[in-house]
Amino acid sequence: MKPFVIILSFLLIFLGKIYSQTAIDRFLSSSYMKGASASIMVKDILNETVLFSYDANREVIPASVMKLVTTATTLELLGEKFRYETKIMYDGVIKDSILEGNIYILGSGDPTTGSSEIGGNQHKLFHDWIKAIRVAGINAVSGSVIADESIFDTEGISMKILREDMGSYYGQGSYGINIFDNRYTVFLQTGQPGMQPAIVRTEPYLPFMQFHNYLTVNDSNRDSMYIFGFPFSNDRYLYGTIPSNRFEYQQKGDIPDPPLFLAQYLTELLLKDSVKITGKPTCYRLLLQNGEWRNSERKTITTTTSLPLKDLVHITNYKSHNLYADAFLKTISLLYGNENEISCFHKGVKTVKGFWDEKGIDTSSLWMFDGCGLAVTDKVSASFLCDLLSYMHGQSPFSKSFIESLPRAGMEGTVTNFLRGSKLQGKARMKSGSMSRVRSFSGYVTIDNNIYAVAIIVNNFSCSQSQIRADIERLFLSFF
Repeated sequence: MKPFVIILSFLLIFLGKIYSQTAIDRFLSSSYMKGASASIMVKDILNETVLFSYDANREVIPASVMKLVTTATTLELLGEKFRYETKIMYDGVIKDSILEGNIYILGSGDPTTGSSEIGGNQHKLFHDWIKAIRVAGINAVSGSVIADESIFDTEGISMKILREDMGSYYGQGSYGINIFDNRYTVFLQTGQPGMQPAIVRTEPYLPFMQFHNYLTVNDSNRDSMYIFGFPFSNDRYLYGTIPSNRFEYQQKGDIPDPPLFLAQYLTELLLKDSVKITGKPTCYRLLLQNGEWRNSERKTITTTTSLPLKDLVHITNYKSHNLYADAFLKTISLLYGNENEISCFHKGVKTVKGFWDEKGIDTSSLWMFDGCGLAVTDKVSASFLCDLLSYMHGQSPFSKSFIESLPRAGMEGTVTNFLRGSKLQGKARMKSGSMSRVRSFSGYVTIDNNIYAVAIIVNNFSCSQSQIRADIERLFLSFF
């Protein structure tokens, strides 16, 4: 290479860094960033060099970008071929087609049971279960259908999430047994502005739910509706406004007690199939609470397995699925042996931090209280994220599965519109995150066989989400 070409190359790199640093300074000096905090890093993975950074060790709220930490750790500890199992079992004896005992649904924490994110007929699973019960020679049950969710504790959601998220479809709990993404849909008929909308029905049917309707109808297309309620409580409160003149306006909420609901749901399906059941459906939590839980010898009727973890991680990061992420954290908590820890969430966090500490990655800026990033006390730094991304690219045996779980910016998933139409469309694989006054993007950018780890997290800005996203987008483009 001729000397002037070498000089020109270095000059272009130097000018590029000056331009990018100026872009960072301009971004940080914006009026809406007064009082805000940001943690930024761009790292060349192949050369192991930091190209740009700002306050990269600052602990900031990541929102759903926390799923990168959860999914990476889960892949490393369980492997991409790991599958959840759900067993249909019975105790007692079968005499003359009558089961003198109970049918059990033994959960393993599988978040995918009946999930809408899994291809195919989500109800086929239950037909398979009923068919297996029939094949086992059971036409009647003297006992009950019992959900055994005992593999996890009863802390379905982190204690650190906001009140406004409790009862929402994205704030659903994670339990030893999960069903239909732990979500229901409520259908409303709205009528004229100023009126109170009528609740028409729910899917699935939830006859035990008590809806307290404080909604009103507005004269625009604006939807400010939210559903509030606690785990294990059948009371749900509907607040806000929704558009007028809609016949079946839809909103989603959380199923308050998924294990108990699944026991009820399977009981109803068996009764419809003419399998007589004497006892009422129940679950481990209620039986233990009432001092009625009994360990007994069981026999397996059938076993249902989930898709491999590789596919579940893809769904988690592509769709930003909170239930899946929290289920992962609880699952790896089982690898942590101290039974005196506060909760599965707490044990899972210790497992995560212990793993990355062993890999030589500084976890001092990592504060987790759930697996999905919904907890407002979750904190992480851009530096930690870039170190994790570098490890997952260069050292993890599951590198391909992890990287491909991140949607391509400008093309798919939760980053369909991010960097769309730009030179980085399709060249960046990103996980995004957002909540009130939080916006974050982290992942990989590949240009001319060079691979970069990127993390930008901004907290406490005073502009709209659309504006902060557009300015972060411009900042991304300045880096490359």
